[in-house]
Amino acid sequence: MAKILIFSITALSFFCITIAFGPIPLQDLCVADPTSSTRLNGLPCKDPAAVKADDFFFSGLHIPGNTKNPYGAALTSMTVAQVPGLNILGLSLARLDLAPNGFVPPHSHPRATEILDAFVVPVGLLHYQRNVGKGNTVLLAAVNSQNAGINVVPKGIFGAKPAINSDYLARAFLLNKNIVEQLQAKF
Repeated sequence: MAKILIFSITALSFFCITIAFGPIPLQDLCVADPTSSTRLNGLPCKDPAAVKADDFFFSGLHIPGNTKNPYGAALTSMTVAQVPGLNILGLSLARLDLAPNGFVPPHSHPRATEILDAFVVPVGLLHYQRNVGKGNTVLLAAVNSQNAGINVVPKGIFGAKPAINSDYLARAFLLNKNIVEQLQAKF
């Protein structure tokens, strides 16, 4: 009897189909209430009676960002922090301005897939953006998260607080310890 039961369970497991995707919201909208002290997965909902049209509006993606910085890059984000109506919808948008030869350092988004200028970047994949043209460029990036997060590699490694021991970093990157210390000083 035990053999039949084990065989039956094993056979059934081969025919089970698993479909995995992000959770579908249980309500139509949940406008974020950033003033609430309650923190769950995302932000708690505002009282529906307090929801306004402005909770769903953002103006700024048409405005060029200031690229006069060491990276020659500017990011204008449209996340749940700027548009509370995005809460639970699993969506964000960003405008990226790059000066000639501007770039975004290697980074990843731990909670989202990014699609940028028709190039898909899977969740957590280390990537960067660079303008190889002679003029300014603008990119629009969409991510499937209301709060994708960003881990900028150079800052995370060389600007870590507390600092990562420069001896270990020199060994990890096959660099001279003095070079590592110079890099750490920039952050």
